Amino acid sequence: MIKLLFDQNLSPKLVISFDDSMHLQDLGLDSSDDLSVWEFAKKEGFTIVTKDSDFNNLVSYFGFPPKVIWLRRGNCSTKVISDLLNKNFQTIKAFIYDNDNGILSIS
Repeated sequence: MIKLLFDQNLSPKLVISFDDSMHLQDLGLDSSDDLSVWEFAKKEGFTIVTKDSDFNNLVSYFGFPPKVIWLRRGNCSTKVISDLLNKNFQTIKAFIYDNDNGILSIS
């Protein structure tokens, strides 16, 4: 199962395209600090999807889980992000089941 947790810097509309996914806003975590989000994702089995390097730093410091998908795109539309995720879906799926890597960078 692929459970994605979309960070506050991404549109809540992205959740529609990915089953079992949530947005921080839907969980009331949109104003939570990164470490609280990290702990929630770890406890609930989510992979964090973000445009923010802060979660990358947490993986480097604490290891994983949770895993982080770091979208390395500047300002762009929700459609561009959705297309990017869909285009890389098989890579994302393989990453989630890979036991050796905690960060997937997509640009």
